[in-house]
Amino acid sequence: MTEIAETDRSLLIVDDDKAFLARLARAMEARGYNVTPCESVSAGLSAVAQKPPAFAVIDMRLLDGNGLDVISELKRIRPDARGIVLTGYGNIATAVTAVKMGAFDYLAKPADADEIDAALRAVPGSKPEVPDNPMSADRVRWEHIQRVYELCERNVSETARRLNMHRRTLQRILAKRAPK
Repeated sequence: MTEIAETDRSLLIVDDDKAFLARLARAMEARGYNVTPCESVSAGLSAVAQKPPAFAVIDMRLLDGNGLDVISELKRIRPDARGIVLTGYGNIATAVTAVKMGAFDYLAKPADADEIDAALRAVPGSKPEVPDNPMSADRVRWEHIQRVYELCERNVSETARRLNMHRRTLQRILAKRAPK
């Protein structure tokens, strides 16, 4: 257990999926956290302003905005806080953005309470375990294309030019689901 976890177990959870929010809040309370659940970016920002928590679990895409705004504000007010970003739209580009904005870790949904608790309590600089099912080569390629696409501000023509790829080929790739 880290130093922060021994002295302050306050946890902010921000997710607009009410059922998931309620389940996760109960599970984290059972693990000893003092949970503040919020369903929106605005509620999360208010909670951070009132009493910045030691830990945060924030959904990336919320109905009223981007969860990274909550992480960014939390890190500004309380630099020692550990924020975990959750998203159902996981790709490398969003993971990099989340970490740059102050997230301690990034987990793809559905993440269970044990995974989240382990991520919150992880020792900084420790190596994560080797995944049981690493990404396939097709998935790595897809992730790279998504990253360049995001960096080009979702401009298909510019992305195709930078990847030295025909625009229509890129459009077909972007229209498909991510490979396993």
